[in-house]
Amino acid sequence: MSDNGLAALHGVRVLDFTQFEAGPSCTEALAWHGAEVVKVENPVGGDPGRLSASEDGKTDAYYFLEFNANKKSITLDLKSERGLKIVMELAKKADVMIENLAPGTIERLGLGYDVIKAINPGIIYTQIKGFAVGSPYEKFLSFDMIGQATGGTMSITGEADGMPLKPGPTLGDTGTGMLAAISILSALYKKKDTGEGQHLQLAMQDAMIQYCRTALSAQSATGKAAGRAGAGSVTGGNAPMGLYPCKPGGPNDYVYIYVTRANNSHWHRVLQTIGRPDLIDDERYDTPKKRAAAKPEIDAMLIPWTQARTKEEAMIALGEAKVPAGAVFDTMELREDPSLNERGIFQTVDHPTRGPDKIPVWPVKASGNNVPLKPAPLLGEHNEPVFTEWLGMSPSEVADLKAAGVT
Repeated sequence: MSDNGLAALHGVRVLDFTQFEAGPSCTEALAWHGAEVVKVENPVGGDPGRLSASEDGKTDAYYFLEFNANKKSITLDLKSERGLKIVMELAKKADVMIENLAPGTIERLGLGYDVIKAINPGIIYTQIKGFAVGSPYEKFLSFDMIGQATGGTMSITGEADGMPLKPGPTLGDTGTGMLAAISILSALYKKKDTGEGQHLQLAMQDAMIQYCRTALSAQSATGKAAGRAGAGSVTGGNAPMGLYPCKPGGPNDYVYIYVTRANNSHWHRVLQTIGRPDLIDDERYDTPKKRAAAKPEIDAMLIPWTQARTKEEAMIALGEAKVPAGAVFDTMELREDPSLNERGIFQTVDHPTRGPDKIPVWPVKASGNNVPLKPAPLLGEHNEPVFTEWLGMSPSEVADLKAAGVT
């Protein structure tokens, strides 16, 4: 905990109209830093992410649980006069309002930026879309893979002679969400001095370009669009560099080895580790450029060594020799890894319908920001406490909203 016993974003109120992943990953990051994040959901079904990947179509999906920890949930029919009025009152109390609904939806509900700013000039109003205002595609719908296709990441992923591939991580969603969270923190910091709110707009396509900067640097160097390099690097070849097979030969039994192009130090350490110190002074391999040209020969001498070891054994032997190397761990290996669990990267939370659920949490360890993990909320779980604490409603007034079909 911090010196005053409060989390970094304690007291920050976030009105959350997000769904699926891009928005929820942003607001979850804020919640993990202590902000009070209140999801505003449709009374019928709520966030579509709740059930879109549910096994039985009734129980909140594990997908939803991953991106909504530490939040509160309220339900409101935003198409009803009373529901809209309550949202406006909540907006007056909020520091941040964020949405990633389909283009034009929030405005059609009567909750656009100009409307909210008029009642709360200090609001940090954040919008995440697939494409930016002014883009020829600004009204198009988008999901993670659309953002990645149009933002460049697919064009640089895959084998050099193969088709573009979608990277495994959901960069278009969570990658965009993290940039939005950083921008909200910046706006909150500025607001401390000026009292002014901001209108933040972020498009998935634009966000993905940020993750393509290494590829864009290669384009600047060659004058050609960056290509695909498989497990290599779009900035150029090197050796040894890439995935090397290990025993027992399973689908993820590989170790990634990278030797710097800056000098020969890593190369010499590799040779010592694999028992070939006789090649240290060999002129065929004494510069990074020569080694890149001789990659097939180098791989041929290295592969028998890696195949005689497990990926962990290869990683440890090379790592202890100060050679950059990493075993390819799958998601199950990561979730069950003793070190990751002991360090709290994975934590188990008791969800009211799912029971114990182990999820990855915010990975940054901060000496002054220890926020206990809480499960993703049930739909409308916090109607009474939020309406009571934010708006001063009585329990009977909250019950009346339910009876009237507003919540």
